Amino acid sequence: MSARLTLQTRVEQYLVERRQLGFELSTMGHGLARFARYVAKVKHQGPLTVDLMAAWARQAKGGHGDRATSARQLQLLRPFTGWLRQFEPATEVPDEAVFGRVPGRMAPHVYREQEIVELLAAARQIGPLGGLRAAVMETLFGLIACTGLRISEALGLLETDVDLKAAVLTIRQSKFGKTRLVPLHPSAVEALARYRAQRARHVRTVPEAPFFITTRGQLLGQPLGDRQAHRVFDQLRKRLGWVDRGSHGAPRVHDLRHAFAVRRLVLWHAQGVDINQRMLALSTYLGHAKVSNTYWYLTGVPELMGLVGQRFERFANPWESGDE
Repeated sequence: MSARLTLQTRVEQYLVERRQLGFELSTMGHGLARFARYVAKVKHQGPLTVDLMAAWARQAKGGHGDRATSARQLQLLRPFTGWLRQFEPATEVPDEAVFGRVPGRMAPHVYREQEIVELLAAARQIGPLGGLRAAVMETLFGLIACTGLRISEALGLLETDVDLKAAVLTIRQSKFGKTRLVPLHPSAVEALARYRAQRARHVRTVPEAPFFITTRGQLLGQPLGDRQAHRVFDQLRKRLGWVDRGSHGAPRVHDLRHAFAVRRLVLWHAQGVDINQRMLALSTYLGHAKVSNTYWYLTGVPELMGLVGQRFERFANPWESGDE
């Protein structure tokens, strides 16, 4: 990069120009900001290179992302780097040769209820005996499973964000920079209260303290990291020997969120609820940027595609289903 203008300045300039043309660029804006921080962190000098961009793309999701995740990260940089070449001709523009083509959305592993029960039971057995670590992990995975939170949102919770009297979580500045309220079921309130009481026996709690904490040594009370949570989940998953029913190669923490959405839609279908009328509420609850992201479940998840087919069959052949 030019010594006269920082990468962050160029990013801001690019976004202003594109938004003036009517593009929202919410996801790209967040991605470019993360890339600019990464470049500053590694103290890169000179033109942006494909190797630099690929290294940034690989560390997405704490280094736990798959090839498709890296490909999507790299895709965010192509329009910007093409634009940047007018100022920095030596800027390299990444192509599909690095990670391959960006695939469409892949089917998740939709957890069965018994699998979630097994996961939480296995988390309760995490050592050391009598320590707090098992409670942290069981509560974290259980909260994601029953609310559909992103793991980053759960790990970002502060003590003051968890209002058990009102039975609501405050999710601040989530994936798309928005804040939302997430109501809790009484069973979730009970589990969170139990964890909070157990945690209070190990660390002193203040309003701005992280809700989910690391429990070892001098790090006791510090925010639980994404990498540590994924590492524990991977260990439990292997121990339980699950067979992957999705397209990602193995069940993931994020699939707990997908399973929550699928279970809710299946329940509404069983209750005879007009799903179209409930989609906006579910989209808001999950923190989706667009309601179309929520509708994806109806066509991208095998469990729901069958339900859609049944509804269409009743619509196309009402005399066979007994409808007037």
